[in-house]
Amino acid sequence: NDEKELAEHLMLVDLARNDIGKISKRKSVNVEEFYNIKKFSHVQHLVSHVTGDIRDELDSVDAFTSLFPAGTLSGAPKIRAMEIINQKEKYARGPYGGSVGYFSLNGNADFAITIRTLTTYGQRAEIQAGAGIVYDSDPTSEYNECRHKRQALLQALKESGTEVIE
Repeated sequence: NDEKELAEHLMLVDLARNDIGKISKRKSVNVEEFYNIKKFSHVQHLVSHVTGDIRDELDSVDAFTSLFPAGTLSGAPKIRAMEIINQKEKYARGPYGGSVGYFSLNGNADFAITIRTLTTYGQRAEIQAGAGIVYDSDPTSEYNECRHKRQALLQALKESGTEVIE
């Protein structure tokens, strides 16, 4: 019932519809799930499922090229948002905000946006998680959201016997 969270999610759905609409047949973009709550071990998310039928002259590689990086992680307008991210963020995001998936020989593809990552560098590991920033965002709440989202990865490290320094 949080107005800010609902508005943020609606913005993300609109960004996904825009990205998918660029490669889809006319009038084929649909939001098949909308505002569904999914619970995970440490967080719950509002989830919507946006689909579209790819245009006949395009293939899965064209779709991937158009969809990533996802506007839902960069913001809008996508190109300008990515320029600002490049200017403002001190470090490259690495795999965070990218995608993991595969292209199959039959033309199918399946990719997921990497919204939480654990990257290792020798004996060091780095966890990345983020939050959506909109006009009504409260910086402390967004920071706490990021800390909360990384808890499953931290727990996995701790349960493996790894020393964790936060």
